[in-house]
Formats: sequence, C-alpha cells, structure tokens
Amino acid sequence: MLTEISGEKWLFLIPIKESVFVSRHNIPMKQDLLRRYGLFDARVPRYTSYPTAPHFTQDVGPSHFAAWLMDVPEGARISLYVHVPFCRRLCWFCACRTQGTRTDGPIRRYLDVLKAEIQQVAALLPPDVTIGRLHWGGGTPTILPAEMIAELGATLRSNFTIAADAEVSVEIDPTCVDADRIAALHDLGLTRASIGVQDFDPTVQDAIGRQQSFAQTQSVVENLRRVGVKNLNFDLLYGLPFQTEERLEATVQQVLDLAPDRIALYGYAHVPWVAKRQVLIPAEHLPDGPARLTLFDQAAKTLATGGYDQIGIDHFARAGDGLHMARQNQTLRRNFQGYTDDDCAWLIGLGASSVSRMPQGYTQNNPSTSEWQKGVLDGRLTTVRGHKFTAEDVMIAAMIEELLCQFRITPARIAARTHAKLHAIESTMSSLLDRFPQIVERDANGVFIAEDAHVLARIVAAALDQYNTAETRYSRAV
Repeated sequence: MLTEISGEKWLFLIPIKESVFVSRHNIPMKQDLLRRYGLFDARVPRYTSYPTAPHFTQDVGPSHFAAWLMDVPEGARISLYVHVPFCRRLCWFCACRTQGTRTDGPIRRYLDVLKAEIQQVAALLPPDVTIGRLHWGGGTPTILPAEMIAELGATLRSNFTIAADAEVSVEIDPTCVDADRIAALHDLGLTRASIGVQDFDPTVQDAIGRQQSFAQTQSVVENLRRVGVKNLNFDLLYGLPFQTEERLEATVQQVLDLAPDRIALYGYAHVPWVAKRQVLIPAEHLPDGPARLTLFDQAAKTLATGGYDQIGIDHFARAGDGLHMARQNQTLRRNFQGYTDDDCAWLIGLGASSVSRMPQGYTQNNPSTSEWQKGVLDGRLTTVRGHKFTAEDVMIAAMIEELLCQFRITPARIAARTHAKLHAIESTMSSLLDRFPQIVERDANGVFIAEDAHVLARIVAAALDQYNTAETRYSRAV
C-alpha cells in the first residue's frame, strides 16, 4: 500500500515513495520552467487518497466503521486488504508500518488476532457479499510459514465468498519465501505476485540495508510461473544513494529479462525525520532533483523500448495487463496501493494500521500492533481515525484521480460519477487555467496537462486540494 507522508510517525503505514512523470514521447521541458513551478522544491501529496491520510481525524471511530460495514448492499462485490506488519530484516530505505522479528512467536499471536478480526468484520457484512480482490501486504506477508499462510487463507474462505474470477495478490520478498510458501500461496488461489526489487546493484543495496540478488529474484519468478502464477509486478526505486545512470540501467535490463507484466518505478523519499532508520543512509550520496529526473527519464525510455507503456505518473505495463487496459478504457483508478484497475467502491482493510475506503469515507485501524490486538481481543473494532466525505470531497477526489490517471479533467464524466453540479466542477477546474497558464490547456471536453508537463501532475493536483497541505511534510514532487 501507498500513503501520504506526515510528521506524525503513526500515520506511516507503508513504504514512502515519490513519483515523477516524463512524457511518453520524451518531449523536453526547460528546467527553468520546471523550477518556476516548484518541481525540485515542492513537497506535495501522492494523492492515493483524498483527503490525504494526515487529514484523517478522531471524529471518525468504530461506530462509523460498523455502520458503514452494515450499509454494504446485499450481494455487493468488495475488496479486502490484509496487513502483515513483520519483516525478518528492516531495510533502511523503507518506512513501512512494520517491525522486525527473528522468531515466529509474534507472528503466531498476530495471526490469531487477525483471524478474530476477520470473523468480527464478516459478521457485520451481509452474508452474500463476494470478494473480487484480495491483497496481502506488509511488511512481509511471506514471513508467514506455509502452514500459517494456509491457516489465514482458510479463515478468509470460511468467512467470505471469494469470487471464481477474483484477483488474489500477495507482496513477496524473494529473500523470505521458499517452495513451500509458494505452494501454499498457490493453494490460496494466488493470481498475481508483487515483488520488491528496488535496485540489483550491490553498492546501492549495501547503502540501503538490503541484500537481494538477481539470482534469488529469478528463482522466485521461475517458481511462481512453474505453479501457474502468470501475473507479476515489480517495484523499482530511483533516487537511491550511489545510484547512477549506468547502475539503474543495468537493473532495468535485468528486470526486462524477467519480463514482469507491470513495473512501478517510484522515487526514493529521504525523510529521516519520520522514518528514523533512514539516518543510516548516506544522504550526501543521494542524487539531487535534476539527477533524479534524469534517472527516471532514462529508465522510462528503456522500459518503453522493452515494450512497456507508461501508466499514469509512475507505472509501466505491457499490453494485455489490467492496468494497460484500464488506461485505454479510461477506468484507471488510484487507491492506497497506487494505480489499480479495481473500481470496487468498498476496500476493507484488515490488520494493524490498515485503511478502509467506503463510499461514506475512510477509516484506519490502530497502527500500534499491541493496541490493535488488545482492541480485537476485547471484541471491539479498532478504528482510531478516519474521514467522513463531504459532497465537495467526493467531487475533488474524482477530479484529482482523473488528473493523475488521465492527465485531464472531464466535467461531464466527473458529474456523472459524483452527481456534482457541472458549474461547481467547471469553477474549480477553471482555476487551474489561471494558476498554470503555460502547462494546463483547455479543449472541448475539459482541461488537460500539456504532454511535456505531465511531470508536474502532482503539483497541479495539489492546487485542487481544499485542505491545508502546507502544514504537513509531504514527499518531494520529484
């Protein structure tokens, strides 16, 4: 999952990553214009939600979540996210809501409570809801031994009906998975695996506290494909210490050899004031803004040559992949997991720190594993904060989402989706023309960001934000 950066450490649920977009046609934009709009200095949200996570409040609690769960219509198709907040080794670059453990004892206790929460949530939902998407994230979900994977899978299946065509995806750490775990995931119904790569270069890996060879990753990919898991996602990072054009190019070429279906190319966000373990990373060897832009541009060109089309601001996919088709069909969406082709209105988070998105708003479970466990064992929902949508929130969220997915805003589509008044959409949208006269243009359908200015999409989106983003320390725009 992806979320926003805040000065409050308990808001951090998942890896902090930044994004930048360079034109699919590599049309250059002068750096002085990029600087004028603050590309190399601005800190703006990623907008995996709106409002962003730092604006969640304690005004939303367990009673709201319970009511929203009970309001899910009979026969609805919903999505589930399951959070496993444990790792064998904590990578220095990562700001996941996770904790290190060398033994299985804490994992066993967590799983027992997670099973209780699954039953608790299922009891509040109509009995005939269907799971269309199931995603396990972390942390490291594959830290679960094979028997625990099977146990968690059995609990999910005994409490929910998982659709025959459901996408079941799991985040996999190649350094923490074996044949037995892969077999257990296959028995679970795994259809897509997400593999963190970051960078294969040993010098870069040493600087970020990670040890993962190409051979390890290749072996896991081969084992997954051997059991029939055909859909693979890879995550890469640019902007890492000691990362050069040559080193990143070598990593991208190795990734192309493994031929995943989609690739996320995120920017490393150095925020040691929040992710304390990042103090171990040598900041003096981090590339600056213009160098990061060059790294991304080079990688994007190589991926394009390798047959991947750019999706939104930071993803790449081959023809036939769900994200690729969603972009073509203009049904691409954003949620806490980044870009998705999942258009389900109900995303229910399970586990410590998990976020749920419902038509009424957002809720977040207690991020403290011990407090979350205590609450569940007391028979309580552990919602500690959230946000209840206003009509304006729904309109702005749709506008920002379309801007980051399609680089345009189409009032007619927004009105049909949100039931907002056309004049309200037009008024809000028109402000972008005044604020960004050189990069936002108008056509018969609405407004759009000029092809060579897509790199500024997050900055343009922030201009629509009705909440005070200046008070929160978000990630850099590039």
